Amino acid sequence: MRFAAIADIHGNHLALEAVLADIQAQGLEEIVNLGDFFSGPLEAARTADMLMPLGLTSVRGNHDRYLIEQDPAAMHASDAVAYGQLTPSHLDWIRSLPFDAVYRGEAYLCHATPKDDNLYWLEAVSPEGIVSLKPIEAIEALAKGIDLPLILCGHSHVPRAVRLSDGRLIVNPGSVGCPAYDDVLPYYHKVEAGHPLASYAILEKIAGGWTWQFRNVAYDHLAMSALAAERGRADWASALAAGWVK
Repeated sequence: MRFAAIADIHGNHLALEAVLADIQAQGLEEIVNLGDFFSGPLEAARTADMLMPLGLTSVRGNHDRYLIEQDPAAMHASDAVAYGQLTPSHLDWIRSLPFDAVYRGEAYLCHATPKDDNLYWLEAVSPEGIVSLKPIEAIEALAKGIDLPLILCGHSHVPRAVRLSDGRLIVNPGSVGCPAYDDVLPYYHKVEAGHPLASYAILEKIAGGWTWQFRNVAYDHLAMSALAAERGRADWASALAAGWVK
């Protein structure tokens, strides 16, 4: 059994296009999608029109939830731009998606954690804004009750794999479309890939259990950076150009 996991596209249709082509080149026919599809100052509707016909097993992210729960007038700028581009059918598709899912009886899927779509599963943020790997005890506490060998999550945009003490594997495939960002919760911090490439993961079940491979894919990131700059988002322009928030 072998499949791809993608997450955190954030309206970057060129990155998604490149990742889908790379997945096909790897001989993979199955993909799971871990949420945060559209929000950002890029191309939400074009991304939706690429994703929806694929019929992927998908779960909603926190930003997807904001698009269907929040008053547009109160939305963060990234969500508001995406909302303004999306059609009622796009929003209905988001509404149809679950918070979490089980894929082929082997993998548990969620955007962030099983009970909170806005909490990092594998990373901790210090009051000084330092992002680091959580202690294994804290990671395992969030995995309690998930009796599956493979767990997939996104949200932090950090490609990371953690093997739990009982052999279960947790994998975050990284972000397809947003290699860097900053946030104020739980404390102000930055997450920066340090490169502009699109990220995803390949999962494979072998005799010894589940293994993973992270892949980085080049695309016309400068075109998306220029689009973000045109739309007044210098933070996104920097992130897309170089993988750093300036």
